Amino acid sequence: MARPKKTDAPDLSARVNLSMGAIERLTCPPGKTQAFMRDTEAPGLRVRVTAAGAKSFVFERKLNRRTVRRTIGDVRSWTIEAARKEANRLAVLIDDGVNPAEQEREQQAAQEAQRAADAAQQITVGDLWPQYLQEGRPRRREAWKPRYRADLEAMAAPGGVPRKRGQGVTRPGPLYPLMALPLASIDGDALSEWYEREAKAGRYQAARALMMFRGFLRWASGKRDYRELTDRDAGKAEGIADNLPPLKKRTDHLEATQVAAWWAGCGQVGNPVASVYLRALLLTGARREEMAALKWADIDFRWRKLTIADKVEATRTIPLTPYLAQLLVTLPRAGTFVFASTSKTGRISDARASHAKVLEHAGIEHLTVHGLRRSYSLLGEAAGAPAGAIAQIMGHRPSAVAEGYRPRSIDALRPYAELVEAHILQQAGVQFDATSEPGKLRAVR
Repeated sequence: MARPKKTDAPDLSARVNLSMGAIERLTCPPGKTQAFMRDTEAPGLRVRVTAAGAKSFVFERKLNRRTVRRTIGDVRSWTIEAARKEANRLAVLIDDGVNPAEQEREQQAAQEAQRAADAAQQITVGDLWPQYLQEGRPRRREAWKPRYRADLEAMAAPGGVPRKRGQGVTRPGPLYPLMALPLASIDGDALSEWYEREAKAGRYQAARALMMFRGFLRWASGKRDYRELTDRDAGKAEGIADNLPPLKKRTDHLEATQVAAWWAGCGQVGNPVASVYLRALLLTGARREEMAALKWADIDFRWRKLTIADKVEATRTIPLTPYLAQLLVTLPRAGTFVFASTSKTGRISDARASHAKVLEHAGIEHLTVHGLRRSYSLLGEAAGAPAGAIAQIMGHRPSAVAEGYRPRSIDALRPYAELVEAHILQQAGVQFDATSEPGKLRAVR
């Protein structure tokens, strides 16, 4: 039998010692989409040629009676020796019972997981802070209170905004330096260093910022995507706990002898809405935001009731006492809110400036707006109202132990609310006919 010429196409039925010449002469037989030329040196190595003339090195072996085929690469990119080396490597895997395709998928998955882990390590506090403001909420609450939400934003603000009062620009919030840090880097040491710096500017402000940031860490640790990155207890590090300022429990309140001077000071405030607002706080013991958010639709003059947006529950309904009713009807109905203003919210937002004028006129050195709430409790006690009734009016969670507490109905609560109001008016030196109807009779001093 004559030997084939070097210019003839290789015989695909037999193994050949691969050479560049043999690869160049390799063609796909007519009527086929692809064909293979097998190597004699590296078992499993083939050169595949398609009907279009594309050629590549491939590896082919049996594993568990199933054909495993892997493309090694284009013959123009791989040398024969490199292809044989790769084919031998794949053959070893097959001998060990490993499918190269499955191994490659596992390696790719591991690489993707590593890339995701590396990316996660770069997630900063600032990346998550907007999501926290959107999704976070205090314990056992549906959402942030507007004032607290505003404080969260201010604590992390970069500053540089012109001040609303006075000259210059605002400083960065205490939490702003943490915004650029990766969440994964926030540990006890990092927070201790941050707190030490911020405490130099103001210990109590830094402590409040820390409490807020603890809430952020608690939220992040509850998220599946961020749980592994979060050190929930970072804010409780020993270095921080040892340097926290002592908690100051505010006890400021109106003494009984100061009520008359304070009440007269309210009459000197140029803003009648603020004047009534401050008196309403003392007459109800409501929180300042609760009273500021009061709408005309929340007042039932006929059945003498007020419905207040409560901090503890969704709302609470309390009696509308006679003198308070008289005060409220003196206000103009300038919109939805009872205590309307030209602010963005459409209601009174901060009465501290007005209250400062009241205190100056009354000669009272210090009393916060929240101190009026404490004053109601103490004056109510002096009036002889039960602690449970006072707590229900103020929106506290009364103690069940104190008096076997059970919520009172509005009618059962009304005598105590009117008793407290009458006592406050007595201390203020106000003479008032409690039987008068709102809008018909006025208080007489």
